[in-house]
Amino acid sequence: MTSRRDTRGRGERGSISIWMVTSSFVMMVLVGLAVDLGGQVHAQQRARDLAAQAARTGGQQVQAAPAIEGRYLQVDASAARSDAEAYLSAAGIDGTVSISGGDTITVNVTDTYEPRFLALLGIDHLDVTGTATARLVRSLGGTEQ
Repeated sequence: MTSRRDTRGRGERGSISIWMVTSSFVMMVLVGLAVDLGGQVHAQQRARDLAAQAARTGGQQVQAAPAIEGRYLQVDASAARSDAEAYLSAAGIDGTVSISGGDTITVNVTDTYEPRFLALLGIDHLDVTGTATARLVRSLGGTEQ
């Protein structure tokens, strides 16, 4: 004779295994998303940092004579563009350099992050961009001139 307890339990046999497999799969997908999206954020920060460094590098190319004489402060456009592009090239990243107003250098950077887990879902790259601007400022006693 079988007890009531035995007949009730037989229909649920193995159900914990299916739940465990499903929840483990979901957890792995969530960890994969966290890793890849974190990697994309890191690549975005790197792109912004490289754009800022390239803009600063270009900003060091000042037309010396008028600056020394105190007349005006202006970037040597060709040297600034060349130095900023050389910085980006050395970093192994693509970007554009523009100079406006003779004292402002803007660098736009584009790069790609290659995900580790999202690639399994067919997403083989995530584009990232970074933009930074450097402006020449002449100051006297802490006040912009």
